[in-house]
Amino acid sequence: MQPLIDNARMFGQRPEEFAHLAKGQSPEVLFITCADSRVVPALITGARPGELFELRTAGNVVPPYASTTPTGEAATIEYAVQVLGVQHIVVCGHSHCGAVGAVVRHDDLSAVPAVRDWLAHACEEPKCSDPTDPAVAEAVQHHVLTQLLRLRSYPCIEKRLEAGELQLHGWYYEIHTGIVREHRAQSDTFETL
Repeated sequence: MQPLIDNARMFGQRPEEFAHLAKGQSPEVLFITCADSRVVPALITGARPGELFELRTAGNVVPPYASTTPTGEAATIEYAVQVLGVQHIVVCGHSHCGAVGAVVRHDDLSAVPAVRDWLAHACEEPKCSDPTDPAVAEAVQHHVLTQLLRLRSYPCIEKRLEAGELQLHGWYYEIHTGIVREHRAQSDTFETL
């Protein structure tokens, strides 16, 4: 913890680098990814403060849209699309994902009931021919595509997609290599960026 505290102290000693951020934000991208500490959107993309609007959930899950039961995730998505006017949404899954792995292996999550209930509520079981693969690559990639379909059911996203004002992107980040792959609709494969 001490190195993080030391860096935070040094970070605040450069106010001239951040003064412009007080004027507001206008990110072009909503980046939806897992809460996993090994996945760092700004590091992966090289984004500076103000360039990414982030939503991080266990397993980069986008919950089903339900206007009668608001969620923090839905509010974040709606704010990014309606208020900030992001032009791109990236759903980025990653290798070695504990949440996706737990779903495809049918792990006993009784010791973590909130995680169990979140995944049961919000996560369909992804296709996976080899649930013993520690990277769960196939399952994570399928999961990313499922989340993109879910996003299309959000009224604000559907409207912006129809108007040609928004693009959705599916990414897969390999923790062990640093390689990022993007889903290509033409070939229905994830290819290196």
